[in-house]
Amino acid sequence: MQATSYTYDPETRTGSVLLDDGTPVEFDAPAFDAGGLLLLRPGQRVRIEGEGQGATLRITLVTLQTF
Repeated sequence: MQATSYTYDPETRTGSVLLDDGTPVEFDAPAFDAGGLLLLRPGQRVRIEGEGQGATLRITLVTLQTF
């Protein structure tokens, strides 16, 4: 699944992304760490993996989108 980086706190390694429909979804440090990223800037296109759907979606991986 693809999304756009919305917020990121480098101290806690947590943040949120916006899904393509505009829905914000938060991610925790383990999801950020799983992607191997060092930094995330707002507006970057990312690839996410998660569990659940809709309001129960929990992001398990955040990494940069590559084409």
